[in-house]
Amino acid sequence: MLPRKNRIVSITLIAGLLMTAAIAPAFARSPQRQSDAKLQKEVRHVLVMQPFYSVFDNLEYRVDGDRVTLVGQVVRPTLKSDAEKSVKSIEGVAAVDNQIEVLPTSPGDDRIRRAEFRAIYSASNLQRYAQQAVPPIHIVVKNGNVTLFGAVANQGDKTIAEMRANSVPGVFSVKNELATDK
Repeated sequence: MLPRKNRIVSITLIAGLLMTAAIAPAFARSPQRQSDAKLQKEVRHVLVMQPFYSVFDNLEYRVDGDRVTLVGQVVRPTLKSDAEKSVKSIEGVAAVDNQIEVLPTSPGDDRIRRAEFRAIYSASNLQRYAQQAVPPIHIVVKNGNVTLFGAVANQGDKTIAEMRANSVPGVFSVKNELATDK
């Protein structure tokens, strides 16, 4: 029989080894998760910093390991290619699948975009969103159909944005894809 002090040390060592064996798989995955989170943050930053990215564009992405898929809609074709080049230059990105749609050129859609911006961001409840460098409510207009993307603070703001968007003359439909923080 081992002296009492040695038994306590042995039991402590065994318990420590068992805990290490149970926790090790979580730590093994941890660097990958941190890498994915870091890559997602970098991709988001690069997209938001595009010089011609505006409230009339919608850029989204998916990260699968070292592959990035770009989706959304843009008014200018150069924004599509610039976004792809910028994301490709990020360390850790092996491939970029650029599925961004370039919206058709239309004076009617341009008029609707401007009217939608005024209607939405002039609402007293929504004016605070217009103060940001790239306002969070994105207005995508394609052939007279409007889709709202982005995020607002609450359901009330989401409803007001949709009502204001529906008030613009010449709009065929409004689809509200806004997310809420709550």
